[in-house]
Amino acid sequence: QVQLAESGGGSVQAGGSLRLSCVVSGTIFAYNIVGWHRQAPGSERELVARITGGSSTDYAESVKGRFTISRDNGKNTVYLQMNDLKSEDTGVYYCNTDDVRTYGSPTWGQGIQVTVSS
Repeated sequence: QVQLAESGGGSVQAGGSLRLSCVVSGTIFAYNIVGWHRQAPGSERELVARITGGSSTDYAESVKGRFTISRDNGKNTVYLQMNDLKSEDTGVYYCNTDDVRTYGSPTWGQGIQVTVSS
């Protein structure tokens, strides 16, 4: 069974940095595309960044140039480095993964809180 373990959330002042980690287990990691989504109170969940089993990446326009997603296949871990954080980055962040060979049965993490204050 695919499971995700998220860590790295917390509270930071505007302009600061955080690094989120997502450890993926129960699958052949290289075949999994992994993404981070976030949801602010009263808002819909939105894609922040995603990365393929290789190194192709995609980012929401609002985080381009500030966030970097990467993966370590030896550790089955995806990282989201968040720099120059802004108050609008506040929300619950969810790791998500799906198998590129099958698609259609994504797994979601429980979510971790990120709070950015001025």
